[in-house]
Amino acid sequence: MPDQPLPAPLHLDTLAVRAAVAKSQYGENSEALYLTSSFVQPDAATAARRFAGEEEGYTYSRFGNPTLTSMEQRLAALEGTEACIGTASGMAAITLMCLGLLKAGDHVICSQSVFGSTIRLIAGEFGKFGVQSSFVSQTDVAQWQAAVQPNTRLLFAETPTNPLTDVCDIRALAAVAHAAGALLAVDNCFCSPALQQPVQFGADIVIHSGTKYLDGQGRVIAGALCTSKKLIDEKFMPVMRSAGLTLSAFNAWVVLKGMETLSIRMKAQSDSALALATWLQAQPQVTRVYYPGLQSHPQHTLAMQQQSGQGGAVLSFDVKAGDAIQARKNAFHVIDSTQVCSITANLGDTKTTITHPASTSHGRITEAQRQAAGIGQGLIRVAVGLENIEDLKADLARGLRGLDTLT
Repeated sequence: MPDQPLPAPLHLDTLAVRAAVAKSQYGENSEALYLTSSFVQPDAATAARRFAGEEEGYTYSRFGNPTLTSMEQRLAALEGTEACIGTASGMAAITLMCLGLLKAGDHVICSQSVFGSTIRLIAGEFGKFGVQSSFVSQTDVAQWQAAVQPNTRLLFAETPTNPLTDVCDIRALAAVAHAAGALLAVDNCFCSPALQQPVQFGADIVIHSGTKYLDGQGRVIAGALCTSKKLIDEKFMPVMRSAGLTLSAFNAWVVLKGMETLSIRMKAQSDSALALATWLQAQPQVTRVYYPGLQSHPQHTLAMQQQSGQGGAVLSFDVKAGDAIQARKNAFHVIDSTQVCSITANLGDTKTTITHPASTSHGRITEAQRQAAGIGQGLIRVAVGLENIEDLKADLARGLRGLDTLT
């Protein structure tokens, strides 16, 4: 049953509910979930054309599925890109991007403050196959410029970063990349398109871990690349067909439905995160709070320009301590004293999560890499959910008060 075409332009909140493939012949109001590995073809000639890519049509769910297409269309609409390709995880999205764009001898410039697994993937795994990499300050554009080489093909940043919420100047990095004939990729999972659309500032590729705010309830693992149709058709889809990094139909459906409440959740969680960050700044046991919504944040003005005036839902803070050993002990005490927060390294959930980045999300990189990224043993990351803010304050206060007896 063909839908009426959507009028244009529409606001993001409307696209988050309405952008998807047409309904089936049954006229379902909630997008259908197609749990099938393959699709029956009307005849052999049609099957041949579709497998050759000469005719549109679904053949095998590793190559495409109507539910996955709905999720991809919706996310592309929210990010303002021509197209999107769903992947099995956020790290699978980064893997697909690198496989599609890079070869032995190519060079990548990456922020030294990105997620620990991203550092290991680019420097370690792709390094084994001859891809060169340089890691630079997230916020110092001059370092990015100085790192450019004749073989530079890709610049990669996440903004804000995990876990210190450093904010890069997307427009400035896009200028550096394009002057070098390279592409700029931005990991947007902390903000989601509800707060930030990197392509508006010149980014070429937007990376997502749909596991985070796109789903929003901690239910599935998912990822995506949002970019031009040309890049997806020529660079990413051929790799996808061979490598099998595809997002499952079920997980795509969960993310598809999660996006319907994205803006509402992000606003509520950002408001609570700002309130919690402001409260933490006043606690004597806290030496520093990292949150873009605070005026004390070094990139506050830039963040408010790029992030639609909101700071996002993730913050980090350092607990007071004399040395690294005591700092780790104090951080563990605060985390273990919580009774409302969930102790898990995931984020983007309706439930507030708390973790110790140096031993979890960034535990597999070297101490030198952690130090370069500014991740100390006393750092705690909180991804604020939808609980009452007073309950969250009380939950953290319980552990912070107890530090006076430990130090």
